[in-house]
Amino acid sequence: QVQLVESGGGLVQAGGSLRLSCAASGSISRINDMGWYRQDPGKQRELVAAITRSGSTNYADSVKGRFTISRDNAKNTVYLQMNALKPEDTAVYYCNVEAQRWGLSNFLKYWGQGTQVTVSS
Repeated sequence: QVQLVESGGGLVQAGGSLRLSCAASGSISRINDMGWYRQDPGKQRELVAAITRSGSTNYADSVKGRFTISRDNAKNTVYLQMNALKPEDTAVYYCNVEAQRWGLSNFLKYWGQGTQVTVSS
């Protein structure tokens, strides 16, 4: 199986920073895309940022210039550096990876358990 463990969420004042981490472990042979999503209660889960294995990135317009996604392929870990946080960034943040397990040819998407980010005004 594949396990994703997220860390780094918490409570921060507007204008502050947080860094989220998500480490993938298990019988992983390769990881392609990695990303971060967020979800407010009553709303759909939305893409925040994504990064390909080669390092190409994609951001939601609402976070461009404030958030930076990065990854360490040797550690199967993805990060999200969040600066200049706003109250509207408050949500549960989920990491998502597209991984191939040893002995299998297909790639599947896996989700982390979510970490709460709360930005106070």
